[in-house]
Amino acid sequence: MGVAPALREATERLSSISATPRLDAELLLAHALEIDRNELLMRQRDLSVPPAFELLLQRRLTGEPIAYITGVRDFWTISLNVTPDVLIPRPDSETLIEAAIGHFGARSPARILDLGTGSGALLLAALSQWPQASGVGIDISPAALAVARSNADNLGLSPRADFRQGDWAEGMDGPFDLILVNPPYIARDVALSGDVLHEPESALFAGAEGLDDYRRIAPMLPRLLARDGMAAIEIGYDQRHSVSALLADQGLSVAVRHDLAGHDRCLVATLGRSA
Repeated sequence: MGVAPALREATERLSSISATPRLDAELLLAHALEIDRNELLMRQRDLSVPPAFELLLQRRLTGEPIAYITGVRDFWTISLNVTPDVLIPRPDSETLIEAAIGHFGARSPARILDLGTGSGALLLAALSQWPQASGVGIDISPAALAVARSNADNLGLSPRADFRQGDWAEGMDGPFDLILVNPPYIARDVALSGDVLHEPESALFAGAEGLDDYRRIAPMLPRLLARDGMAAIEIGYDQRHSVSALLADQGLSVAVRHDLAGHDRCLVATLGRSA
């Protein structure tokens, strides 16, 4: 079977389990051929379908995320290795980087802190955005930190990225110009589906209301933030008011940023009083 009919057949098979069956098929076939998707699309007539493609399709048909099958995920302007030890970086989280760019404008943050770094996505995206910056990524998981360090090495960012095992910001000293936070925020009784079923539960769930980790992090921020700095905090679509209240209780000013779908996605916290 040629590439074009193989992609059509795979798309049909994947349509029952994926919202993007054609894209999934292309990514899996490119991975099987050890080329990128653009090369696959440009060279369809020159290529043959390898036996490994069917094995990859079978994994996807069981619901395994594309990123875990291929081991790669693009985020912001960088490409990251991912494993089942870390959350899969998502476009929604890029809202935090956009918020930081909006805050700093032509300036560059000098010191960055990434709490719950996982794959290192947010910290490494920020370091790639601001070549003069350095940063620290904290995670409680040694396995996640190994992924983050590997990504920093691959991107040539290791000299500016320090990854440490820790419990949020316990024992950390500021000030930091930019603090990036993407904690677990799903309520324990929420029914999940799709890719998240394969992701680490410790990075997803945060108590009965999904607020447990925000309650711990919010009091840490005032002592860590530089006077003209900011914290960009990812939230669930319905958590704006509850998390804003936790931040305001610490004397922080709070603004909201929306993701591409228009959902509340990022709270920007700065030193001062909320209106």
